[in-house]
Amino acid sequence: MFSTRSLTTALIGLVGLIQSAMAVGPMPAPLPTRETITIGYVKVGHVSALHLVEEELKKMNIDVKRAEFVRYADARTALLSNSVDVSAVGPADLAIAASQGSRNIIGLTGVATSPKYLVVRKGVTINNWNDLKGKKVAVAPGSAVWFAWAMTLVENNIPYNTFQAVNVQGGGTAFVQALKRGDVDAILSWEPFESGVVAEGAAYFATSLVDYSKSKAVGSELGLLAASGEAYNKRREVIRRFLWAYLNAEEKMAKDSNLFVNTYSAYTGLPLEITRESHKLIKLGGILDREQVARLAEASFKQGVIQTDVTKQASELYDDSLAREIRGRR
Repeated sequence: MFSTRSLTTALIGLVGLIQSAMAVGPMPAPLPTRETITIGYVKVGHVSALHLVEEELKKMNIDVKRAEFVRYADARTALLSNSVDVSAVGPADLAIAASQGSRNIIGLTGVATSPKYLVVRKGVTINNWNDLKGKKVAVAPGSAVWFAWAMTLVENNIPYNTFQAVNVQGGGTAFVQALKRGDVDAILSWEPFESGVVAEGAAYFATSLVDYSKSKAVGSELGLLAASGEAYNKRREVIRRFLWAYLNAEEKMAKDSNLFVNTYSAYTGLPLEITRESHKLIKLGGILDREQVARLAEASFKQGVIQTDVTKQASELYDDSLAREIRGRR
């Protein structure tokens, strides 16, 4: 029989093997000719590793052009039109693209997870579903956070009209402003705007209500990296090197909290005191898979978010084989 010491040693060795299998492999060789990649980006903390890819790509003979977007929806449109080669988009964007009849988008890998709580204005009490009745909640219809919230309500048998939904257009700043003015009692938002308004003392997380990142249909994935279908099929080696640079930066940031905080700040332009709090909620490293993409597409159809059942087609638009190769997994 194994002694306790032998068993401990064996377990440590097993953990080391697992970590090794998940580690990013060596940098790919430089391309023989100079290439350029156009990267779409949204200034949110869970993809701030994008800030570190440019220098690594230069070493692999690839120049970078950048295109900034406020919303995932705009980034999706840019991918579908081949205006960018790669970009961060939302987990539901594969289903939305498939429902529009397009296959010119390929999901490459998830990026991060985070708990999600309703952000409530200071002085307003929302601790349970009864407290939610009649409250004004700012939402962005069709957004990833809105859909996760909506599906959480369905899964908990809570009618959507329990609260008064207030549609807000634009980026996260508009949500924060509406909350501070008292136009709404709570907001469904995203980082860093959630942690920012909480850190200022103007709001709190309703942690006793529900963590709506745990919706079975939507899952806790915050986003994904995607390539245009044209770039993926015709410039695969460029995409491979971009993905290596991103995953390599992501791995370093996941291991080094200070690097994460500073990169997050440099990428978004937010002060360190905000990114220091916000990064605590974000676990870098995607968990998305084809099965979750399919569940998301199915739920989107059943709830009327999209008008066509594209469960199969959406799942076929997710191909994380490059990411698995880079991480040494098959």
